[in-house]
Amino acid sequence: MTYILNIETATTNCSVSLSKDGETLVLKEDSSPDYSHAETLHLYIQDVVEQAGLKLRDLKAIAVSKGPGSYTGLRIGVSAAKGLCFSLGIPLISVSTLKSLACQVHVEEGFIVPMLDARRMEVYASVFDFKHEEVREIRAEILNENSYSEFLTQQKVYFVGNGVEKTQRLIKHPNAIFIEGKLPSAKEMSPLAYEKHKKNDIEDVAYFDPYYLKDFIALKPKS
Repeated sequence: MTYILNIETATTNCSVSLSKDGETLVLKEDSSPDYSHAETLHLYIQDVVEQAGLKLRDLKAIAVSKGPGSYTGLRIGVSAAKGLCFSLGIPLISVSTLKSLACQVHVEEGFIVPMLDARRMEVYASVFDFKHEEVREIRAEILNENSYSEFLTQQKVYFVGNGVEKTQRLIKHPNAIFIEGKLPSAKEMSPLAYEKHKKNDIEDVAYFDPYYLKDFIALKPKS
């Protein structure tokens, strides 16, 4: 039996799951907008392990959402995952934030565009087919009314994530379907992390860094 702890902190959703052989046993998350990750993440980790009736020593690996997403959120999640891997002597697995978000959409045809809000009219996004295979790489892109037209002219396109709100203000194509209220979750990480574990697709704990996609820009506090 392979027990994996999954950590998702790339957005406002502080999400932790514990899985057995790729199936989520326990999930705990809070998507409140105040970014309470630093205060709640370790409590959630403790809670899901206890609810599963396990000890930390029972874990075979730690999986973490690698980005893109919030700089601070990713740092908190990766730091916690690395600390656990070092202390327990188990491998670190990284899971694409956008792929796990795309896996929330289950359709029989068309494309899936998981997108996370960036600054102004920009999003972090990639494109997957209905089998959750990536057909276009991750990009930081500025939206306009013609965005994703090469996919919209072919089939229905399902947009998901917290970048949907500003996207639907611009894109009016009849093939565009907008799924609101969704954020990346540790629940969808479970099967993805398990598949990587079976292939021994792991990270170097000492040198792994989140996938920020863009350089961090510190904003001045409002006066």
